[in-house]
Amino acid sequence: MIAIIVASHGKFSEGVLQSSRMIFGDQEKVQAVTFMPNEGSDDLTRKFKDALATFDEDDQVLFLIDLFGGSPFNVASRIVAENLDKYALITGLNLPMLLESYTVRDKSVSEIVSHLEETARAGVKHLELNTF
Repeated sequence: MIAIIVASHGKFSEGVLQSSRMIFGDQEKVQAVTFMPNEGSDDLTRKFKDALATFDEDDQVLFLIDLFGGSPFNVASRIVAENLDKYALITGLNLPMLLESYTVRDKSVSEIVSHLEETARAGVKHLELNTF
């Protein structure tokens, strides 16, 4: 089973994780990482390392990050770059993406990345009402 780190600017990662628990229940090996306004990249690095320490050393880890190019992405991408054989990173975090990640945790991170990208895109919809 892959481990998951959900990371964001502010407390969005904690909120989306809480929402996922309401739908799917508690999940093992899932950690939220927040990047707060008064913090720097060293704080964020420490938080990612603390989250990784809660997993088994041989776990594959999926990083679900809120925004491409932001501090959580930049710090996590350095961690992933050192562990390409077992870590993967996807940006554009949303609730459908997180929920779907729970259903494919038995696959390798390399197998599920493109699937989760499609799930995230498919989760964006608009309500179109016909008016007469």
